[in-house]
This record gives sequence, structure tokens and C-alpha cells, in this order.
Amino acid sequence: MTIADSTTAPAKPAGKRASKPARGPEPLSMAERVARGKAARAQTPRSSHADFEPAADRVDPIALLERQAETRVAELVPIRYGRMLVSPLTFYRGAALIMAADLAKTPTSGLRAQLCGDAHLSNFGVFASPERRLVFDINDFDETLPGPWEWDVKRLAASFAAAGRENGYALKDRQRIVVGGVAAYRKAMAAFAGMRNLAVWYARLEIDEQVAQLRQLTTKKMLKRTEAILAKARTKDSMQVFSKLTREVDGEPRIISDPPLIEPFAELAPGIAGQELMERLYDILRSYRSTLQHDRRLLLEDFRLVDVARKVVGVGSVGTRAYIALLLGRENSDPLFLQLKEAQASVLEEFVAKSDVHNCGERVVNGQHLMQASSDIFLGWCHVANGLDGQERDFYGRQLKDWKGSIEPTQMIPRGMEMYAQMCGWTLARAHARSGDRVAIAAYLGNSDSFDQAIGRFAEAYADQNERDYQALVEAIKSGRLQATTGV
Repeated sequence: MTIADSTTAPAKPAGKRASKPARGPEPLSMAERVARGKAARAQTPRSSHADFEPAADRVDPIALLERQAETRVAELVPIRYGRMLVSPLTFYRGAALIMAADLAKTPTSGLRAQLCGDAHLSNFGVFASPERRLVFDINDFDETLPGPWEWDVKRLAASFAAAGRENGYALKDRQRIVVGGVAAYRKAMAAFAGMRNLAVWYARLEIDEQVAQLRQLTTKKMLKRTEAILAKARTKDSMQVFSKLTREVDGEPRIISDPPLIEPFAELAPGIAGQELMERLYDILRSYRSTLQHDRRLLLEDFRLVDVARKVVGVGSVGTRAYIALLLGRENSDPLFLQLKEAQASVLEEFVAKSDVHNCGERVVNGQHLMQASSDIFLGWCHVANGLDGQERDFYGRQLKDWKGSIEPTQMIPRGMEMYAQMCGWTLARAHARSGDRVAIAAYLGNSDSFDQAIGRFAEAYADQNERDYQALVEAIKSGRLQATTGV
């Protein structure tokens, strides 16, 4: 059975021709956009972003984690806590909701952009563009939503402060890393403000060009390590995943069971229930397929569904429902692995306007297309009316690893992390420039390092708070309030 879309396009209703849409407001002139940014600076000085003091009515961070657990797979939640327990940095990776609640109490310029919502340093990396070139970009958009652009910058900056502490860097090194990354954001935004709209849209950070610069700016050891990471990333495709995650059963490949991290549907729902669920999956995949670009829909039609398993992914995402689907093309050695990941409401929604898109998977996909320079060719979404637990849920889909690679923060030396922070800063500015008023944001930031220095101080202050919250998790587990599974 294939996953062809058997639906037809609805007929256009007869009657009067649709009226032309009303024209929107006239766009602001360049001078007006600059004035808007400078007015925001007068209202919210750049130096005000340096301050962070936990609010007197700050919500218990453990209570926020418990609230998130209510909508997650109960038996997987202890794995999430176990992964967050490894260090303050891994705790930070799972604490997007906690930080969003804190950021909602901090000063903002009033200027908005499409946010990643969880822009920490491990949510950047390399992956393949549709043209099969390695690009550097943001790679996680589960929390994406329009909001104050400063929130992304602050979450990114504080992640570098936390990573620097974990690596034992001196304060002066951490500050150089954070301030350098924010300066890269500011300078890139100024450059994007001067570009034509299409030039901003086409801008991207290609890895080959970055490696060429590294040869001139870094040590041979750092260059060798970087090239090894990139070489490994190029091996991470469907064939590599296929050899690692499957075995042959009755002449056909099946996903290997490795509970609780990987559990095939045959084990999650054995017997008739599992067979019925697999049949429903064809309808789900048809719905997902209908959201893809036309040529990708045709490409996906050449594959047939073979097996599906639940897979534990990430740190902050653990407990949300994520599945991997094995599809085969012309023969058993022609695999495609898709990942269908549950999309819940963004952690930002209670602090900014709710998404104007009903399907949370579509929200993620729209945000990813808007912020990324090149997105996975199989990026799409679907709605599941009756899943394993009988509940309605939204999902988004993409390939499971396609030339994807990332640099482990604990393996970086200060100079390497400084260069990485600058790459992240440039990339985040490009993402915001595509959706926000880049001219106004650039005018707000200005030419001095006032904002850079302010965020440097904020990052250290928030890293202190993150360590206190991490300790609260440690105490909650010691007391038995939370249960954690470590080493998984």
C-alpha cells in the first residue's frame, strides 16, 4: 500500500466573483522605520536589558515542569528529568517554559519578530540544504511564535554563559564569548537593514565558506576537529540510520526495539489493535503528504510505509510523542526515515498573543520556513484524531537526520566557542530580519556596544538563576517530589 493522496481539490463555488481584498496600510518609509527604532530606544534604554532579578511572585520552576508533564507520556517524563539532572546546562535545555515566564517580566523594545522560542546554543547546527550543501542554521522550532526579538537573544546569550561555566571558563572568557555573539547579531542586523528584501531572503551561512575562514583564523587542531564533525554530518542520512536502526525480519527490514528509547508499534499496541493503528497511519501520512510542496508529494508517493516506532528525542522534548516511520522506495535498500513529532502549544503563548494557526504542527512548520534559509524537503504537518491514547494531537514531520551535525559545547575551547557564538548571532539576526522590522531593530541596537554589554551582564545573572533552578530540581528528586531515570 502506498501513501498516495486520493483526495481531489474541492470545486469552486458558483456565483459572484470574489471581491478584491482591501489594501493594507501603506508601508512605513525607511526614515519612519529608523525613527520607530530610535523611539523604542528612548522608551526602553538598551542598558535596561542588563537587569535580571527574579520577580517576587515568581512561579516555582518545579511546578512549571510538573505542569508540562501533565500532557506528556507519563512513563517517559522521568527520562526527561534524568537528562535535565546531568548538569545546569542540560537543565537549561529543558527549561524553555521557565525562562519564558522570566523573560515576560523583563524590558522589551516593543519590536517583534518570529521567534525560535528556544534559541539556546545546542539548537543551532549544520544540515543539508535541498541542493545537498551543508548550511548552518537554527534547527528546532517547537516553541516558535511571534514575540519580542530580545527574548531569543537573551536565551541564546545565557546558554553560552551556562556552557562556559560548565567548561570551567573564566568570567572574562565567558563575557567575551557572550558579548561577541551579541555584537555579531547587532552588526548582522545593521547589514540586513541595508539590504534589499530579496537579498535578505537569500542570505545563508554555508559551511564551506566558514571552513575557508577558519583555515586563516584558527589553530590546526580546532580546524581538524571541525572538519571531522562536518565529515561525520555528511554520513548521517537515511542509509546510515537504516543500517543502525533496522534488522531483517521475514525478508523485510523492521525497526529494532530498544525500550524505552525506541519501541515499535508492534510492542506498543500488539495484536489487532496494532494492526488497526498501522492502517490508520496510512490516512495520517496521506494528510501529512498533502501539506508538502507538490514535487515532494510526488516523491513521497514512490515510498511505501513498512514500520513505525516511538522514539525518545532531545531533552526538553522528552515525553512529547515522537515517532519514526520507515518507508522503502524501489527496493529494500532504498530507505526513507521520517520523524513525526508532536507539536503542543508554544511555551510563549501564555506570555504573548496566541498563535493564529489552529494546528500546532502547522505553526512549527510555518515558523521554520520563515526563520530558516533552507528547510527539510519533507517538512509538513498533520492532525491525529485518535492516537495511541485516544486523544487528538498535532504533529509535524521531517526527515530523521539528513546530514545533520552539531558541535558538543563541552568539547569547545574558549576561542572556538567565541567563533561559534558569532555564527549563532549572525544566524539569529538573519532569522529575525526575515520576519521583523530589521530597519527598526537595527536603529534600536545602534552602532555602540551598549546592548552587547547589557546582554553580557544579563547572561551571567540568568546563569546564576539557572543554577538555582537546577538545584531546585536536584532537591525535588532527592525529596521524592519528582522521579528521575538517569543514564538513558
